[in-house]
Amino acid sequence: MSDVRHVLVLPDRDAAEEAAEALGERFGIGEEPRLVRDALAGEDDAEDAQWLVLLRDAEARLDPAELDEFAGEWEGWREEP
Repeated sequence: MSDVRHVLVLPDRDAAEEAAEALGERFGIGEEPRLVRDALAGEDDAEDAQWLVLLRDAEARLDPAELDEFAGEWEGWREEP
């Protein structure tokens, strides 16, 4: 079993929550993704923050290109490790 993790970067909390919910439906993942707010240093304004969806892929079965396309539906992307 590997410890593959994917990070989807999304523009706002709503997009991150919608994407996290849709991940289970689209890719059949069993574990709930984690949501993390990522603000630039010194930025307190929520509008300037990005949201990360952290997804564990222990069996390395998720295609990175498909995840990138999926994140693009919310104007986001998959971060390369």
